[in-house]
Amino acid sequence: MPKPESFPIEKIYVPVKRKKTIKPAIVEEIAGSILEVGQQAPILVRPDEDRFVLVEGLHRLEACKALGETTVIGILVSAEPAQQRTLLCERPEAEAERDKMARLKKLRLEKEAAEASTVDLRGVNKTEVPRTRSAEAVRDNPKTSPRRSKGSSPKTLSEWIKQQKRDGGRY
Repeated sequence: MPKPESFPIEKIYVPVKRKKTIKPAIVEEIAGSILEVGQQAPILVRPDEDRFVLVEGLHRLEACKALGETTVIGILVSAEPAQQRTLLCERPEAEAERDKMARLKKLRLEKEAAEASTVDLRGVNKTEVPRTRSAEAVRDNPKTSPRRSKGSSPKTLSEWIKQQKRDGGRY
């Protein structure tokens, strides 16, 4: 197996037909991954006179370009196997497999995010002091009493005095 090496991005030609298949969301996701852990999978290129033709790794190449890289890690392959690999990559089964893997990755990321938010909420609940009132404080406060009907509390001092006299209270 050939060893990965560094190729100048400016010398890599991307066929027009392949350029039309670029998905910006995938490029953005790969660029984020490259920022975190670096380029893990090399692209495949084949020699063509004074340049290289991209065989596989369009989104990785575009992610490196978007990050401002001048080189990309790749493997040099010969034209015949490269042609066969390109044909295999364009088969519907390969596209279905890529879609499946993308869905699984999305589900995994959603699950991890949900678990992280649950852990965060548990941590917040443990550090917060519960804000509760004693039953007596609620019972003694006429504004919080559930038995109080609307309009039963006096609005003025004279109404309050009248109510106290009526109820037999002392003011």
